Parts: sequence; structure tokens; C-alpha cells
Amino acid sequence: MKKANLPQKICVVCDRPFTWRKKWEKNWEEVKYCSERCRRHKT
Repeated sequence: MKKANLPQKICVVCDRPFTWRKKWEKNWEEVKYCSERCRRHKT
């Protein structure tokens, strides 16, 4: 799959789009935050 065709989501904390990563392969449906920093500062 080309990088341009990877799925994207909007981070619930910073409202910025982020792209699928290999480390989220098994739980992409549950991913809500773009980074560890956003996960720690969830509101």
C-alpha cells in the first residue's frame, strides 16, 4: 500500500489529522490519539 493511500483519523485532543502506522496495525479501530503527548493530555 502506498503512503498516500493510508487511512487517516482526526486526533480527539489536537484536532489534527494523523495517518495509519505499522504499530497500530492490530488496533487501528481503537486508536484515538495521534501521539503519546495527546494521549497523556486527554480531556
